[in-house]
Amino acid sequence: MTDGIGGADGLAGLDFASVTPEEFAKIVKGLSGKEITEIAQDAELRARVLQEVFGRMGRQFKPEAAGTVEALIRWKITGVDEAVYETEISEGTCTVREGRSDAEPRVTLVMADAEFLKLVSGNSSPVTMFMMRKLKIVGDVAFAAGLTRYFDIPKA
Repeated sequence: MTDGIGGADGLAGLDFASVTPEEFAKIVKGLSGKEITEIAQDAELRARVLQEVFGRMGRQFKPEAAGTVEALIRWKITGVDEAVYETEISEGTCTVREGRSDAEPRVTLVMADAEFLKLVSGNSSPVTMFMMRKLKIVGDVAFAAGLTRYFDIPKA
């Protein structure tokens, strides 16, 4: 628990729009994997958290780092229900959509809710997660290893 915000009760009352990426990273850092899993069991709260995280990806995208990269990244977040989002990097832009398209992704990243939040908040290393089998990568593993350079990931 961090700054008096912890567990589902603390996150449920949080105005995500007013929380900076750095503040969100601190909040996630203060939560245990068990607490994140409990939060994810509240379908409405889980949806709000995922929508906020994916909604910020476009704003945290670094087009200068991506250059001419063209890629579709599919995210599968497992939990009570599987959530699927896609991030498309093309022509120096990053577009995010909920759901699975018919397009073939360059890489698919599969992980549980706790690992996802730890990853996107800069609280966990993708390499460590992969080595510990907490992150499954299907497709271009080398591309996946460098994904973090395309986004401004907060540090808690």
